[in-house]
Amino acid sequence: MNLSHLRYFVKLAQIKHYTKTAELLCITQPSLSHAISQLEKELGVVLFEKGPRGTELTSFGKQFFASVNSSLNILDNGIETIKNGARGNGIIRIGCLRTLGVHYVPELAAAFKNAHPDRDIQFTFHVDLTNSLLKSLAESTFDLIFASRPMVMSQFEATAVSKQELVLIVPNDHPLAKKYIVDLRDTLDYPYIFFDKSSGLRPIVAHMFAEIGANPKIAYEVSEDQVIAGLVAQNFGIAVVPFMDMLLQLDVKILPIAYPSYERKFYMISNKNQYVPPVVQEFKNFVLDKVRNT
Repeated sequence: MNLSHLRYFVKLAQIKHYTKTAELLCITQPSLSHAISQLEKELGVVLFEKGPRGTELTSFGKQFFASVNSSLNILDNGIETIKNGARGNGIIRIGCLRTLGVHYVPELAAAFKNAHPDRDIQFTFHVDLTNSLLKSLAESTFDLIFASRPMVMSQFEATAVSKQELVLIVPNDHPLAKKYIVDLRDTLDYPYIFFDKSSGLRPIVAHMFAEIGANPKIAYEVSEDQVIAGLVAQNFGIAVVPFMDMLLQLDVKILPIAYPSYERKFYMISNKNQYVPPVVQEFKNFVLDKVRNT
């Protein structure tokens, strides 16, 4: 069925006059009549009849108009959405770790929007743990995530964009609180609050202990670094966590780790198997430019 003929049909149904409709469509009246005749022949019904107020829809024509007009509106909206995206507008779906959702990711998003004030650019934000974010990225729920490096990289592309120092935190009345810097080998006698296996930090901290050839005494396993810090403040154990401003507000001693030293890196991660809209690609390039210039 000819799309142009459908558009002619809708316009004639609205104007109810062949000559005026043809003028609005910038075609000849015979061309319009031929198009409507072809539609009627294909459908096997009469769509228009002469009425007291001009050209009127038949009962079949009214049914057909309701369907065609709705379908063309959906089609036109879809076309406009695609064109809008091609012009660099659209929605960027972001997933990130909580620690990156406080300052880093919001500041990047705001800077990108401010750099393109003439565009309609929107963001959605979702906070979760690395493994959950990666699962959602693999399912195309997000365009980009900011998290720890994936353990398996087959379908992901990851670029380091930020880093965070790892520190040891102990209760203020803990024997290690007398130190100003600590070697993890000196902490092995004390119970640890460790990141659980759902956390992207688990393999990072585990690698630190592998470097000293020892295993920590794990008393509790928790996914959230903020919860771990709260438990340490209440004497449930000690922990290796990323440095966070909130640590300064808790009853804990923050100790730099002399050995093995380690920085946690954060990555911008995309799905190599997923189409990247122009606005998302521009944002990726924007982030990478920021990284190169810092």
